[in-house]
Amino acid sequence: MRAGIFTREYPPNVYGGAGVHVEYLSRELARKIEVEVHCWGRQQADQANLHVRGALPWGEITDGTEGKFKTALEAFSLNLTQVKALAGVDVAHTHTWYVAMAGFLAKKLYGIPFVLTTHSLEPLRAWKAEQLGSGYAMSAWMERTAVMDADAVIAVSNGTRDDILRVYPIPAERVHVIYNGVDLDEYRKTGDSTALKTYGVDVAAPYILFVGRITRQKGVTHLVDAIQYLPPDVQIVLCAGAPDTPEIASEMRQKVDEARRSHPHVVWIEKMISKPEVIQLYSHARVFCCPSVYEPFGIINLEAMACCAPVVASATGGIKEVVVDGETGYLVPFEPDAATGFPVDPDRFARDLAARLSQLLKDPEQCKRFGEAGRKRVEEKFSWSAIADRTIELYRMLIKQSKS
Repeated sequence: MRAGIFTREYPPNVYGGAGVHVEYLSRELARKIEVEVHCWGRQQADQANLHVRGALPWGEITDGTEGKFKTALEAFSLNLTQVKALAGVDVAHTHTWYVAMAGFLAKKLYGIPFVLTTHSLEPLRAWKAEQLGSGYAMSAWMERTAVMDADAVIAVSNGTRDDILRVYPIPAERVHVIYNGVDLDEYRKTGDSTALKTYGVDVAAPYILFVGRITRQKGVTHLVDAIQYLPPDVQIVLCAGAPDTPEIASEMRQKVDEARRSHPHVVWIEKMISKPEVIQLYSHARVFCCPSVYEPFGIINLEAMACCAPVVASATGGIKEVVVDGETGYLVPFEPDAATGFPVDPDRFARDLAARLSQLLKDPEQCKRFGEAGRKRVEEKFSWSAIADRTIELYRMLIKQSKS
C-alpha cells in the first residue's frame, strides 16, 4: 500500500497542531506502509518508506497578488500542482482546507479513495475572514466541496465529529474518530533548564506557560487579559509567534505592554522555538494554560501533559476529551458567542482563567498530582503507533470497497 498524504505544513515548516499531527503520523505510517508526503515548501527526501515532495504555489499568484485572498489562491494553485504525478498511490489523505482540493481531484483523476482529516472547520472560524479577507469564502468552498465528496472524514475528537455532522449534511457512517497523539519518548519531563535561562525565564520562580500561534483561535489575548487578575509577582511565559495578521500582532503588543505595567514578570518569546526548548518550558512550568476559543483537539495539551505539566484550559471542543477536570488539571467554563465564536463575556472568561491559574500557583502539591496523572493519561490513550494502526485499517477498508 502507498498512501499520499497532503499537507500545508511539514518539517521544517511547522507552525501549528495540524503540522505536528502530519509529521508524526507520516513517520509512524511509514514504519508499516509506503508514504508519499506532498507539502508546501522545497522539501525533497526519500528515507526508506517515507517520500517527501515539496512544491510552491504558482509564481503568477505569489508575485502578482496583494489582496488578503492571495493565500486562498495560492492554496488552490498548489492543489492543482500536487495531483500531477500520483501514479502508484492507493489512497489520498488530506489535512486542512489548504490541501483539500488535492484529495478531491486525486479521487476524480486517479480513481482512488479520498480520506480527509479535519483539524478545524471553516464555518466555525468566522475570524478567519480577518486573515483571508474575501478568500475566506473560497477556503470555506474548498473545504465543503472536499468534505462532501470524501470517502471518509476523520474527526480528531468526538466533539469534532458532532461539529462535522452539524455543519455538513453527510452520512454519519462516513465520519470516523481517530485522536491526535504525542511522541512519548520525545515529550517527557526533563531537568535541563538551559532554554529558560536563554529566554530570560527566572528558573527559581514558578511560571504560567502558553505555547502557540498568535491567532484568534488560540485565545492568547484572553490569557493576557487575565494577567491583571493574577498575583502581581506571578511570572508568565508567552511562547507566542507567527501572528495571523498585522492587526492581531499589534493588538497582542498593546495588551502585553499594558499587562507589564502592573505585572512586570511577563516573558514574551516572540517566535516558534525548537522542540527541545519547548519541552524544557513544559517541564518546568507550574501550570500550562490553553485558553483556546475553538479547539477540535488541542494537541498542545498532550505535549504539556506528557511533560508532567498540569493544565488549565478552556472547556471547549476536543479539549474536554484530553484534559480531565480535577484529575489532570482544570477546565474553565467557556460560553461562545453564536455569531463570532468569541467569549460572550470576555472579562468573565479572563477572570475564570485567572482564578484557576491562581489556585494552582499556590498549590505545588496539587500541580504535581495533576502532572503525574496527565503523563499517565497520555501513555494510556494517545500513542502515535495505535493511531497509525487505526488509520491503516481505514485505508484498507476503503481500498477494498473501491475494488468491490
